[in-house]
Amino acid sequence: MAMFTRMDSARVGAGDLALADDLFAAVGQLRRQGRRLGGGPFPDGTLSGAQVELVRLVRRRPGLSVAEAAAELALAPNTVSTLVGQLVGADVLTRVSDPKDRRVARLMLTTPVRQRVERWRDQRALTAAGAIADLQASQRADLERAVPIIARLAAALGPTDEVQQGCQDQVRDE
Repeated sequence: MAMFTRMDSARVGAGDLALADDLFAAVGQLRRQGRRLGGGPFPDGTLSGAQVELVRLVRRRPGLSVAEAAAELALAPNTVSTLVGQLVGADVLTRVSDPKDRRVARLMLTTPVRQRVERWRDQRALTAAGAIADLQASQRADLERAVPIIARLAAALGPTDEVQQGCQDQVRDE
């Protein structure tokens, strides 16, 4: 699947490139440190990176469909369908038929997995909150202002509406 990129070389300067590189480095370091401190909700090697991302998404949005998950993760629906099948087989996810459209499967974490993921997320958040509490007030305020900007940036790097529509039109949920 092709990703939409916004690359207008007339508007992108060396400072923008350096800032983008620094941002990816800092976010990567934050994620690595978070994994080191809290480990993960699953033993190493149990789930692939794509499977873990799908599990995180279903935790945040229980009841979403395969097509919705594919659009959110910017993956082909058949790829997400394969991941779902693997995770159902591993007793990580369950598929529940949508009462309004029985052709659509809604995704849910199994109860033990949901509890494990929430404990892990809570521990990771508590650790990060402790580090945030140690920041100077001005640094904390800067961080509060930066989070929505980073979220908007992440959304801007995502697929276009055309790619998302293609994901929804490509395959009907199992």
